[in-house]
Amino acid sequence: MATKNLLNIDAIEKIKQLANSIDFALMATKLDKLPLHSIPMSTKKVDSKGDIWFLSGKDSTHNSNINKDPKVQLFYSKTMAMEFLTVYGKAEIIEDQIIIDDLYQRSDDNWFDGKTDPNISAIKITPEDAHYWDTKDNMFVSLFKMGVGAVTGEKKDLSEQGDLKV
Repeated sequence: MATKNLLNIDAIEKIKQLANSIDFALMATKLDKLPLHSIPMSTKKVDSKGDIWFLSGKDSTHNSNINKDPKVQLFYSKTMAMEFLTVYGKAEIIEDQIIIDDLYQRSDDNWFDGKTDPNISAIKITPEDAHYWDTKDNMFVSLFKMGVGAVTGEKKDLSEQGDLKV
């Protein structure tokens, strides 16, 4: 496994690529006490600064936890594509209707009574530390290389991992 650490724009692009490809993250709050509180959250957007956005209920346990301590950890995993991302950062609860309008999608009607639901909020995660694991090539090329390696006995370098510094 090759190491490829990424900085600034390249790090933001890698976070954006993986977060959008994987979509759902397990968001852990209450990091200072075990067990962690964790919940699956759908990524709404990764902005140009690398901030990761979600929608959430104001009355949710994770919003309450963020209000007490903004430290969060996100875990993204798409095993079939061998894509993984972990992000540690600070969360901020945003109630700006313009931002909520921008993030809201029709599928969010499953959790909220439209964009103007009084219980809706946005969560912005500003990454402080991130790490990824990803295939170097697409899944089909990686599978082909694995097959060649199995036949020839030659070990193939199929993936890369690295730190992401935004």
